[in-house]
Amino acid sequence: MLITVSGPPGSGKSTTASKLADALDLDHVSGGDIFRELADERGYTTLEFNKLAEEDDQIDRDLDRRLRSIAAEREDVVLESRLAGWLAGEHADFRIWLDAPLDVRAERIAEREDKSVAETREETAARQGSEADRYREYYDIDITDLTIYDLSVNTARWNADSVLEMLVTAVGDYDPATDEGKYPVDATYDF
Repeated sequence: MLITVSGPPGSGKSTTASKLADALDLDHVSGGDIFRELADERGYTTLEFNKLAEEDDQIDRDLDRRLRSIAAEREDVVLESRLAGWLAGEHADFRIWLDAPLDVRAERIAEREDKSVAETREETAARQGSEADRYREYYDIDITDLTIYDLSVNTARWNADSVLEMLVTAVGDYDPATDEGKYPVDATYDF
């Protein structure tokens, strides 16, 4: 089974995807880990590579191509990244979107990165807008279109264990043999 976990920064993607993979005895593949691997392969620190990615769209495309390949080639994986649901496309058995209000996400990121909440909120909002523009430009993806997801959860409403319990229940009750509701993914992958 291939499960995707997507959502904006600070929504709990990494934490939830890791715990979900453990609970279901699946591998966890993180877009962040792949990004760090790409940086290492090219001899950059993550910070240097991140700055380079702002100017070189090929870095995003290389990351996305690698994630798409993993989705096409592997099974028994929880694939986690902002675009995992879109990139996995028809290969995904179950797509999950996690979200939380911007203020909550900014507080989470600020705590994790030891920054001010106000600064983090501004950076997060700008990052989200920039990424949305790039996804539209690169692949004709509207990241705000959640119709492709089987489940969308506001992670600010429940604690991490409750969110995990919901997801484990939903995936456990999923029966591909009776599935009539899988939404097609319409994107143009130009890697």
